[in-house]
Amino acid sequence: MAEPSHSSPKLKRDVGIFGATMMGLGSILGTGIFVSIGVAAGVAGPAVLLAIAIAALVAIANGLSSAQLAANHPLSGGTYEYGYRWLHPRLGFTAGWMFLCAKSASAATAALGFAGYALNTLGGDTSRWIVPLAVGMVLVLTLLVLTGIRRSNQANIVIVAATLLSLVAFVIAGLPIAMGAGISHWRPFFISNVTNGNSSIAGLLEACALMFVAYTGYGRIATLGEEIHDPKRSIPIAIIITLALSMVCYGSVGFVAIGSSGAETLSAATQRQAAPLEVIARGFSLPAIAPLVAIGAVTAMLGVLLNLILGLSRVAYAMGRRGDLPAGLARVSPSASTPYVSVLCVGGIIAGLTLIGNVKTTWSFSAFTVLIYYAITNLAATRLSSDERLYPRFIPWIGLVACVFLAFWVEPLIWMIGLALIAIGLVWQQMSSRFV
Repeated sequence: MAEPSHSSPKLKRDVGIFGATMMGLGSILGTGIFVSIGVAAGVAGPAVLLAIAIAALVAIANGLSSAQLAANHPLSGGTYEYGYRWLHPRLGFTAGWMFLCAKSASAATAALGFAGYALNTLGGDTSRWIVPLAVGMVLVLTLLVLTGIRRSNQANIVIVAATLLSLVAFVIAGLPIAMGAGISHWRPFFISNVTNGNSSIAGLLEACALMFVAYTGYGRIATLGEEIHDPKRSIPIAIIITLALSMVCYGSVGFVAIGSSGAETLSAATQRQAAPLEVIARGFSLPAIAPLVAIGAVTAMLGVLLNLILGLSRVAYAMGRRGDLPAGLARVSPSASTPYVSVLCVGGIIAGLTLIGNVKTTWSFSAFTVLIYYAITNLAATRLSSDERLYPRFIPWIGLVACVFLAFWVEPLIWMIGLALIAIGLVWQQMSSRFV
C-alpha cells in the first residue's frame, strides 16, 4: 500500500496534556462504568470486582505499549500505523480493521446506554424509544465532530466534569450502605451460573475480557496523535494519568454497586433498562442521587460517543490516506481541519449498529475485536529498539499474552464472527491493492 501523502491537508495540533487526558477519561468513564460493570456482573457475579482489577493490570501493560509507540510515531490511526511501521502491512491493516469493528460496536453500546438512562430519567418507554433516541444522538454528535477538534474537545471537558461529579456523589452516598450490608452481597464470591451457565473460572475470564474493553478508551489519545501538542511528551503522560484515575473510579463504583445491592440486581437492571447505576441509586437514602447519577450517565455516554466518533474517523482517515479503504475517506475540510467524509461514514455505521438494540451483544463483540487490536499493539511494541523504548521490554509481552488469552473467553459465536470479519477485511485489502 502507498505511504501516507504529506502534500494533503494536515490536521492541526490543538490538544494539550489536559485536553488529551480529558478525552481519555471521556472515552473510559462512560459505557464501561455505567453499563459494562452490570454486563460483567451477569457472567461473574461478585467476582466482577476481581475482574475489574485484573483488567486494569492488563490495561496498564497495553497503555504503556501504546504510549511508547505513540511517542515515537505520533500519526492519526494508532495501531494501524504502528503495525505498518514495526510489523507487516497485513497486521497493520488488521489492527485498523479491528479497531473500526470494535469501537463502532462500543459506540453503539454507548448510544443505547445514553438512551436507556435518558428514558429512565424522563419516564419514557424504554422498549419503544431506546433505538430511535440512540440513533438521533449519534447523528447530533456526528454533526458536532464535523465542526472540528477544538470545539469537540471543549464539549468533552464539560461532559467529563459532569460525569465525575455524579460518580463521586454515587460513591459517597452508597458507601455507607455497602459497608453496612457487610458480606451479604459478596457470598458466594465465585459463582457457576448467572446468565450464561459458565463455570466460575470461565465467567471470571469472560468478565475480565468485558471489563478490559472499558479501560481501552485511553487509545483515543494515541489515535489523535497528529492533533496533540508535543506528542512525544504529552501522549505518555496523558495515557498514564487517564488509566490511574479510571482504575480508582471503576474500583470504587464497582464496590459500592455490588456491596449495596448485589450482583444479580446489578445484572438484571442492565438487561432490562441499560441503566444499572441509576436503579441502584434509587435505593439510597438521599433521593437526589438517582437523578444526579442519571444525568452523569447521560453526559458520560455522550462523552464516549463523541470520543469514539473522533477516534474512529481518524483511523478511517488514516486507512483512506494509505489506500486500505476508499481514498475519499482521507478528504479534509480546509475550514474545520476535519476528515469530514470519514466522520459522516463513521456516524452512519454507528447509527446502523444501534438498531441491534442489545448492549450485551454489542459490548461482547467489541471485547473480542478490541483484544485482537491491542494484541497487535503489544506485538508492535516488542519490536521497538532500545533507543525507542520508554519502558522495560517485558511489559508488551505481558500485554500480548493477556490479550490473546482473554480474547477467546467471550461467547464462541462472538469470536467466530470476529475471525470471519478479519478474513473479510484481509480479502478486501488484497483485492483493493490491485487497483492502487
